[in-house]
Amino acid sequence: MSSDTPAFSLLSEDDLYLFNEGSHLRLYEKLGAHPVCRDGHDGTYFAVWAPNAKQVYLSGDFNGWEKKGCRLAPRADSGIWEGFVPGIGQGALYKYHIESNVRRYRVDKADPFAFLCETPPKTASVVWDLSYTWEDGQWMDRRRQANGLEAPISIYEVHPGSWMRRPEDNNRHLSYRELAPRLADYVNKMGFTHVELMPVMEHPFYGSWGYQVTGYFAPTSRYGTPQDFMYLVDYLHRHGIGVILDWVPSHFPTDDHGLGFFDGTHLYEHSDPRTGFHPDWKSYIFNYGRHEVRSFLLSSAVFWLDKYHADGLRVDGVASMLYLDYSRKKGEWVPNRFGGRENLDVISLLRRFNEEIYGNYPGVQTIAEESTDWPMVSRPTYVGGLGFGMKWDMGWMHDTLEYFARDPVYRKYHHDRLTFRMLYAFSENFVLSLSHDEVVHGKSSLIGKMSGDDWQKFANLRLLFACMFTQPGKKLVFMGDEIGQWQEWDHEKSLDWHLLQYPAHSGLQRLVQDAARLYRGEPALYELDFDPGGFEWMDCNDSLHSVVSYLRRGRSTGDTFLIVLNFTPVPHSAYRVGVPRGGHWKEVLNSDAETYGGGGQGNLGGVEAVPSAFHGRPFSLAITLPPLAAVVFKSSIGEQVISETG
Repeated sequence: MSSDTPAFSLLSEDDLYLFNEGSHLRLYEKLGAHPVCRDGHDGTYFAVWAPNAKQVYLSGDFNGWEKKGCRLAPRADSGIWEGFVPGIGQGALYKYHIESNVRRYRVDKADPFAFLCETPPKTASVVWDLSYTWEDGQWMDRRRQANGLEAPISIYEVHPGSWMRRPEDNNRHLSYRELAPRLADYVNKMGFTHVELMPVMEHPFYGSWGYQVTGYFAPTSRYGTPQDFMYLVDYLHRHGIGVILDWVPSHFPTDDHGLGFFDGTHLYEHSDPRTGFHPDWKSYIFNYGRHEVRSFLLSSAVFWLDKYHADGLRVDGVASMLYLDYSRKKGEWVPNRFGGRENLDVISLLRRFNEEIYGNYPGVQTIAEESTDWPMVSRPTYVGGLGFGMKWDMGWMHDTLEYFARDPVYRKYHHDRLTFRMLYAFSENFVLSLSHDEVVHGKSSLIGKMSGDDWQKFANLRLLFACMFTQPGKKLVFMGDEIGQWQEWDHEKSLDWHLLQYPAHSGLQRLVQDAARLYRGEPALYELDFDPGGFEWMDCNDSLHSVVSYLRRGRSTGDTFLIVLNFTPVPHSAYRVGVPRGGHWKEVLNSDAETYGGGGQGNLGGVEAVPSAFHGRPFSLAITLPPLAAVVFKSSIGEQVISETG
């Protein structure tokens, strides 16, 4: 681009004002690389924020990577450098060569707003257009109901590169388009309602699983183009499956081509390492108080909802963002202006993030991975909350897995691990999560965490899933857990699908399938997931036998469910449980059924309630309670009337 090229810009004065104010939600339409036609000439408009640059050049395969081949021009004092380069179109590779005003710093940077990146380990940005003809209109019209807080939401968490591979083709991972029909068929077969994809945003190190993001506006090219990823989302939507994306605003990697030290200064990251560097992940932390950085992050969040039709964003590492002393010792962090440990800039940003998301996309959900007791994470901002739709229940996950790892002989001494959750279960809109973090780094696989011999391990895991799908809260299961994979998850390998040839593994998968289908098919099990009116203990005090029982109710039907869980390998006959009404209680799930790999003890399809008061109720059931098993009974008002009049 010659210096006498007439000025051309996609940026209006309003854009610049909103950007500098921290309120721009669609910077991806203005910054980055955009193929356009100007004065009858096809080319590409480039714009990049580098306020401390002395000069910014564009280099790429179109000019032999000459560092000073195409000079960009500053846009007044906005800090943005821009220019139109004729003859450059889709597929062109490029980087910005930045000469800083600081310490003679020179660097080649990838475009922070690139829509596509070279496949790692290559690091150039790629000029790309995001045109695509979507066919998911029916889903988009009804997704507000499918994603609502009173809807059944059971999430299958997936790492795209290791869910399934092609061993006949050098163990390569599936492309987005190859993944689409296989994943949709499996998710629908299993009864899950949503897929949560671990970060698909471009990341240089595959072993980071996507949590070290360099391309906040680019799906990783490892599996295809942006249109290929759109096809995956589109296909899932057309088959009735919601798509949640992991989004990582908590930190970013230090790779030279990335955001760090972008223009010779700490532009995106905080300059003080006590605030701007993460000691655990060895990565940079955004400067959340800088207005332009806030515009960048808000625009990234909106981008995936706008251009890729995502149904939700699961925000990673919220606790690490909220606390200034997160993973830091005394003297290694800087208090806020009131002397506290709370990151006030983050609180403000997260509230703004949720207000903008729900205000502009009311059919989606935001979900916080927040591991502390920070109050009102999933409460509206107008009552002082952070505004998220839901929050992962990390406490339930830790307590439950610790309990299941114990020998049943000692479980009676730790009964509170089962019951403690209900003291706080409705303080937030919780997702019960059994995520990828629990099956890596020497923690063992989920089946490996279970106590006992192989039979007991499978019985315990079936019991765990039955417990999860019948408790209040939405659900999340990481891929491979549902088939009882023995090995820890390995991102370089496919899941061990061959295990399904063995009855114990196929039986476990069938149990998860039936539990997920029961959950999504019965309003009494999901409508009041976040309302204490949908749950009632029948007996939470039988620590001697390590048995708990509870009721679930909904809003739209008169159905009532009784769930009885036996956490020891000791079966019980004629185990009595109080119930609120008489009639027939149908056994709708028994995790000890032979079809699941169990011993086949049960209640022959159901039990008649007798007018014998128990647990403070006028009726009771005398049930067969199998070892290490869950039994679920359903009572409908119609069946009760028939029984009483028959």
